[in-house]
Amino acid sequence: MTPTEVFSIAGMITMPMWILMIVVPKWKVTRFLIDFKVIPLALSAIYAVYIFKAMQIGGAPDFGSLASVMALFTEEHAVLAGWVHYLAFDLVVGMWMLDQNKKLQIHQVLMAPCLFGTFMLGPIGFLAFMIIRAIKSKKS
Repeated sequence: MTPTEVFSIAGMITMPMWILMIVVPKWKVTRFLIDFKVIPLALSAIYAVYIFKAMQIGGAPDFGSLASVMALFTEEHAVLAGWVHYLAFDLVVGMWMLDQNKKLQIHQVLMAPCLFGTFMLGPIGFLAFMIIRAIKSKKS
């Protein structure tokens, strides 16, 4: 498979998971996928393959400067690995938020934007959740 095809596949397996988490977070299928981290594990395997390919081509990654990190993202396999890294970790954060919400019981009307924000903007959705979590915890 080409990196372009793998990029599409990674997106295709991630998007339905986010939809399930936002729309039907308590459904048994959604909970199964969250509890066993099925999609993040699949993305992790894809990541492992493509980060290894990137290192074969460009050597060990150098994160010591902005210029070095920018240079990493000039190789197709490294860019794909980086993207899959984002997809996997944002998804794990969203799953963690839902796990936290089992105890917190934040209404889905507030959780949905936090999850969507985490899906689209990562740390911003996480920040929104943490603010709501702090407010909810103070009230308890």
